[in-house]
Amino acid sequence: ELDPNERKNSFREVTLGYTEDHVCLEAQRCLQGKRPMCMQGCPVEIDIPALIARVRERDFLGAARVLREKNSLPAISCRVCPQESQCEAKCLLGKTGEPCAIGRMARFVTDYERSTGQIQIPEIAPDTGKRAAIIGSGPAGLTAAGELAKHGVSVTVFEALHALGGVLIYGIPEFRLPKTIVEEEVDYLRKLGVEFKTNYVIGKIETVDSLLDKGYDGVFVGTGAGAPVFLKIPGENLCGVYSANEYLTRNNLMKAFRFPEYSTPIARGKNVVVFGGGNVAMDAARTALRLDAERVTVVYRRTEDEMPARREEVEHAKEEGVRFQLLTAPLCFVGNEAGWVEAVRCNRMQLGEPDASGRRRPVPIEGDILDIETDTAIVAIGNRSNPLIPNTTAGLAVNQQGNIIADGETGRTNRDRVWAGGDIVTGSATVILAMGAGRRAALDMLAYFGIPCVANEEEASTGRTQPSLVA
Repeated sequence: ELDPNERKNSFREVTLGYTEDHVCLEAQRCLQGKRPMCMQGCPVEIDIPALIARVRERDFLGAARVLREKNSLPAISCRVCPQESQCEAKCLLGKTGEPCAIGRMARFVTDYERSTGQIQIPEIAPDTGKRAAIIGSGPAGLTAAGELAKHGVSVTVFEALHALGGVLIYGIPEFRLPKTIVEEEVDYLRKLGVEFKTNYVIGKIETVDSLLDKGYDGVFVGTGAGAPVFLKIPGENLCGVYSANEYLTRNNLMKAFRFPEYSTPIARGKNVVVFGGGNVAMDAARTALRLDAERVTVVYRRTEDEMPARREEVEHAKEEGVRFQLLTAPLCFVGNEAGWVEAVRCNRMQLGEPDASGRRRPVPIEGDILDIETDTAIVAIGNRSNPLIPNTTAGLAVNQQGNIIADGETGRTNRDRVWAGGDIVTGSATVILAMGAGRRAALDMLAYFGIPCVANEEEASTGRTQPSLVA
């Protein structure tokens, strides 16, 4: 990793990755058991033992091919996937010590593949005559597009923004996920034959129904959860109060941190307060540091143990100098005569009984009030699903939160020939879970289209075939 004192002033990627010798030593730690539990923790079902076996043999390109058999975005997922709670959580080595570093090995082989210029394109199945429309170019949409394209489906991805990648490009900072990585993975999909249309808002320019009427055989909706959730407290409309969505989009997608080279401005606060305890809150806090903030404080109403953010992200934030004001909840913002935020009034909390999330509910301590000075406040307490597609698609079933109702295994909605997956279905979740949903939906679309494929080794006995990877 970069030294904290160096990285907090730079948008360079924080983690540097393994050397060739390090990755081979790590691969030697794997027990290569007959019942690899690690695969059970992977939402996209990567053959992890095969990946590690090839790393052991120093066949790094072969290891990269294993990743790409079931993962269209491996260089992205290895950087942002919470491996510690998924594949690595299932690793037998973790019962007595550190689990095998599956994520870091995956990163090494994808970096090796890219640095040597030897990203291999799979053999594409013959054109099936089927057409699929993908709405949204986030992780769910891109994954579905890649899986369908490999099997001979003509795929068009419709993206509302001017850049491709969805949350990968507007939500995750450069220091966690360099945008060149996203661009190269999108370029890989182009080489598979995927067509992209940007600045194309489905729900305005077209609708799901008009796409079906135009001859698309199926539509996958992966529009994500881009609508911010606010605190709903007095003073939230003061100048200097941002949603994390706007704050991060201005910086990541619109390059506000390079103003005036890029024309998007951002308030460069000296005393920044961030509300929330997830990865988005950590991203916002660490971005504020890199925008020359003198003090950045994360205000969270529970304790660190209840924080949903990855441990790595919390530790990186601490190393870089982010402060944590825990067991604290905001009551109102206080502004000056010019309408700018000056402080946030908070109530100290204590933990009570568990709520629906399984975490202990924060309860206010009566009379224990404190003011925290701030000139920039960022609200990062969650997102709601994008309402545009549900509002413009007649009869499409949604739940009380506005999420599209879709089958968890197939992605099928109640509308014929319409699938959905990712945050538009689950609400705000992780990149890798969205990728898993996109892949499952694509496999079901292929089955619906009558196109043979193999979803995993257990299905191989059915006689269906999957395109092999070739140079």
